[in-house]
Amino acid sequence: MVTVTCKELRDDKRNLLLTIRASLPLPLNAPLFSKQIMKALLLLAFGGPRSLDEVEPFLTRLFRGQKPSPEQLERVKERYGLIGGCSPLPEITFKQAKALENNLNTRDHRFKSYVGMRYGHPLIEETLREILQDGIKTVMTLPMAPFRSRASTGAYIEEVDQAQKKLEEKMEISFVVGWHLHPLFLGAIQEKIEEGLSQFTGEERKRIHLIFTAHSLPKSLVENEFYVKDMEESVRGVLKKIEPLPWHIAFQSRGMGTEEWLGPDVESVLIELSQQKVREILIIPVGFVADHIEVLYDIDILYREKAESMGMVLKRTASLNLSKRFIEALSNIVEEHIKGLKDSRCQGVQ
Repeated sequence: MVTVTCKELRDDKRNLLLTIRASLPLPLNAPLFSKQIMKALLLLAFGGPRSLDEVEPFLTRLFRGQKPSPEQLERVKERYGLIGGCSPLPEITFKQAKALENNLNTRDHRFKSYVGMRYGHPLIEETLREILQDGIKTVMTLPMAPFRSRASTGAYIEEVDQAQKKLEEKMEISFVVGWHLHPLFLGAIQEKIEEGLSQFTGEERKRIHLIFTAHSLPKSLVENEFYVKDMEESVRGVLKKIEPLPWHIAFQSRGMGTEEWLGPDVESVLIELSQQKVREILIIPVGFVADHIEVLYDIDILYREKAESMGMVLKRTASLNLSKRFIEALSNIVEEHIKGLKDSRCQGVQ
């Protein structure tokens, strides 16, 4: 007859639980059996070609099914060739999603991260199907665009809505938008500006002009929209956190066509400053949260060459990418969104 003590039973149970924990993809400080239901954390981004071979299908989606002309294709391929032969955006967005998942799950949430792209793989519809296949029905959706408009955050929301209509099962989807004034987001930009200023000598720093940039959009798409207002509010919020320096707002990377786009554009601001004998420029791409062609080609190559041709020194702040402050900001923004959903549900049953 074998006698087992209570202590041995407790030890065996504890060892079993530790063995189970070790086999699960959970943070070390996460509860082993959580009452929370697993949710999807879906980051939405513009997308980009992961190789030169993907440039043509990427542009075809961007042009709504119309293939680019041979001249357009070669011109865009050349630009991607100059920044490494691909867009870094997809890889960065996946890393941002994983970092955000890890950060939130250490705060006693249960999230699995996903990425959906408007014009590159994985497409938004593909990712929603993957989420359903994983048995997850609740989705927190985060467009990686700080400024609101029909052409930015609105386009992501519409894309998700259209994709959901094609699914066999319905999902509970909410959208995290309107975080352009969050103090931790502004703090992350402040950190990058301070790092950027350190690229200049003490004497140069006294003469620096700051240019805050965002993607230009057709004026017809942003009339009565928040886009420009959001950008201006973000810029003013950041300016309160840094030393006083001359500053300007400009728009970049406008598309083709004859319609009127938001301005002034970066080149016209550079020309005006050159005429004023300004020589030191720091560009802050405040409307972008990761490296991609608009940052690595338009700013680092095109605008820098233009500035240098006029005897100017142009530098850029590093993109937010995987900045710890940025990931912390997004974590707080998502948590505040969750709290807002709970509060609205509580008010609904009162």
